[in-house]
Amino acid sequence: MSRPLPPDLQRAISAWTAQDPDPTTRARTGELLSRTAGGEQDARDELVDAFTGRLAFGTAGLRGALGPGPNRMNRVVVGQAAAGLATYLLDTGGAGQPVLVGYDARHGSAQFARDTAEIMAAAGFETLLTPRPTPTPVVAFGIRHFRCAAAVMVTASHNPPQDNGYKVYLGDGSQIVPPADADIAARIEQVTRHALADVPRSDDYRVLGEELEDAYLERLATLVPTDAPRALRWVYTPMHGVGGSLVSRAVAAAGFPAAAVVAAQAEPDPDFPTVPFPNPEEPGAIDLALAQARGSGADLVVANDPDADRCAAAVVVDGGWRMLTGDELGTLLGEDALRRGVQGTYAASVVSSSLLSRIAAAYGQPFTTTLTGFKWIGRVPGLAFGYEEAIGYCVDPEAVPDKDGMSALLRVLQLAAGLAAEGRTLADRLDDIARTHGVHETSQLSFRVAELSLIIDAMARLRAAPPERLLGSAVDVVDLGPGHDHLPPTDAVMITGEMTKVVVRPSGTEPKLKCYLEVHLDPAPDVAGARAKARASVAQLREEMAGLLPLS
Repeated sequence: MSRPLPPDLQRAISAWTAQDPDPTTRARTGELLSRTAGGEQDARDELVDAFTGRLAFGTAGLRGALGPGPNRMNRVVVGQAAAGLATYLLDTGGAGQPVLVGYDARHGSAQFARDTAEIMAAAGFETLLTPRPTPTPVVAFGIRHFRCAAAVMVTASHNPPQDNGYKVYLGDGSQIVPPADADIAARIEQVTRHALADVPRSDDYRVLGEELEDAYLERLATLVPTDAPRALRWVYTPMHGVGGSLVSRAVAAAGFPAAAVVAAQAEPDPDFPTVPFPNPEEPGAIDLALAQARGSGADLVVANDPDADRCAAAVVVDGGWRMLTGDELGTLLGEDALRRGVQGTYAASVVSSSLLSRIAAAYGQPFTTTLTGFKWIGRVPGLAFGYEEAIGYCVDPEAVPDKDGMSALLRVLQLAAGLAAEGRTLADRLDDIARTHGVHETSQLSFRVAELSLIIDAMARLRAAPPERLLGSAVDVVDLGPGHDHLPPTDAVMITGEMTKVVVRPSGTEPKLKCYLEVHLDPAPDVAGARAKARASVAQLREEMAGLLPLS
């Protein structure tokens, strides 16, 4: 005999189904109810999870699995979010101003974008909808270009295919930060007290033509000087995402040779059939690109994630192809900007390498450390360049104060082609940097858990009994929870020693406890020997932290 669902849950499911405009999710709800009645425990568990609680709206907006219920991404949740955002904008002086809505090629994205456009238009905003699946950086660029009060980008970036998301920007061009997230969430909660059918809609919105993409491409073309070398053999993959066609146009406009594109990953595909996770950082994700590079004699591999806001690069290092870490590529791009004389503040997140801070100091330029995420990096006053270790780079903050994988791609091509003209590579430039500023080796340690309470308890125990020594040296421990120096409060602990930096924090998107490790050594003529020593020290540091963390 199957156990009946609790009466409160039955009522919640019934009320939800009555207001759900999507026949697909209504049918899914009916299927789960039938299977639950037939005694299938997995169907019951899914119903309980989908209809208990609610997707939290935070600084990253919304992100979650597609499906029925308030704890999933669907047309009801999106409609409520759009109505809550509209109310927030009206309450904060944005009435009548432009609002830009974009979307990627994931399942449901186009419909979620249309729903948002209809609700924003009915609220009196000059609503602009992109004409096709669009890279996230183009939408971020469009905020300042159209002088928008806000923008919405429907995307789950590099999440698995069953997910989607809802990213919100305000008029400064950056993602939202507290207290705006809580203020918007409060308006969304008010909307949920009424039926979705009560939310007004209008088709009085404008579908853009080519003006947004053309303006973005025109801006990208200005990044590379006319006299810069451009000869380069390279392989590119958009990772089944929406960046491919625009990257091709940008590369041509900037005068670089066309890439050899990985055919199996060239077109947008919401199922991402060739990769388990469509994230260039994931093991195996760029294997097809690397194989093509080996077979074609390429100098460089470049990859974007599916919404093209991240960029990864691979080159031959010590005789074999290897993807550069986010810290390595961030250091290369930042040092190149300093070398070119770009003035302003350089920035990296607290979990990124400290190497760029040393390089900026050597060039006499200010540097600041931010909390994790471009919602913080993009807000740095006078930003010249910023990056985070998760392959996100802001190389043109005046136009896009957010991570932009396509403008970063052009900068990578420019740097690689310039070095190639001298018979050198990105790996050679990394060696130059190490000789001058020292070797900085970074790594990560992470623990996936079944219950988030385990992470909360682990952070509490770490704060109560932090390590006194790492790699044989005394360390200082700073709890970032109350805030520290110029950093706002965040749930993290930073541990620093003579040659080490460790930051421990919960993941913002997954049930993981993450530990970011760095070992730095002073400059030495023998770069290879210093790197070997640093790698051995990082391996030892991993072992020590694995033993110290309560989840190990």
